[in-house]
Amino acid sequence: MMARERNRDEENGHAPSKEEFEEEQEMKQEMRQDDMNKDTQMLQSDEEFEEKKERRVVVPGEVIATGINFLPGENAKRDGKDIISLRFGLEDISGRIAKVIPLSGVYLPRRGNIVIGKITDITFNGWLIDINCSYPAFLPLSECQGFVSKKEDLSAIYNFDNLIVAKVISVKAKGVDLTMRDRGLSKLSDGITMLVNSNKVPRIIGRKGSMVSMIKDYTKCDIVVGQNGMIWIQGQDLKNELLAKETIQMITEKSVSVGLTEHVQEFLENAQKTKEKKESK
Repeated sequence: MMARERNRDEENGHAPSKEEFEEEQEMKQEMRQDDMNKDTQMLQSDEEFEEKKERRVVVPGEVIATGINFLPGENAKRDGKDIISLRFGLEDISGRIAKVIPLSGVYLPRRGNIVIGKITDITFNGWLIDINCSYPAFLPLSECQGFVSKKEDLSAIYNFDNLIVAKVISVKAKGVDLTMRDRGLSKLSDGITMLVNSNKVPRIIGRKGSMVSMIKDYTKCDIVVGQNGMIWIQGQDLKNELLAKETIQMITEKSVSVGLTEHVQEFLENAQKTKEKKESK
């Protein structure tokens, strides 16, 4: 309104004073800030609501959201005003994005995925890696940590059956390229490994890493979860490692259960109490 009045004043040859102009700008800034605060409060409310509600199991063709304000994410598509599921899995609505977290299917590598792989062959310029998918994966010398001479014995760096944590940098028709040039990527030693359906990985990790962090805290184990379904566990002793493995197996079996986090916490607490009783005897 003030802007329209200012325009009329200018048309009538009455330009606003410097004080009036500054006052108008301050009012506009306050209005914009007020709108931003409201948006922030709405987003925080949405996040709190998302954390409290349970994810629903959906099948292909089932409606997961309705309204033109929603946008289809992974494994979902728009059908009129509805967003429908393309896979069997858990609905996941974050803000305006409605997607589905699959609970079945094979691992499909994507750029940026962190995977655990096993060395299956050594070539003159790198290593062939099994990352639990139909694509052969390759780690070239140029993507290895540190400088490696082509004359060097590559088996002294990564040998057959060695496990590594690597990152997918490209997915091509003929295979997958990996890199070790990033933080947290390294060769794994000792410990135990297990293979789960890659589509269960989000449930094992949990929201913002909450589930896997809880398992680490109770078992005192280092755990690396590859997005390809390969998991590495290293603890103070074999009992702790087996407890972590058993917990992860339970999560994969009950991935669609309501209150899964509470079930896992109860399971770990009971295991801890049983251990303390045995040690006290």
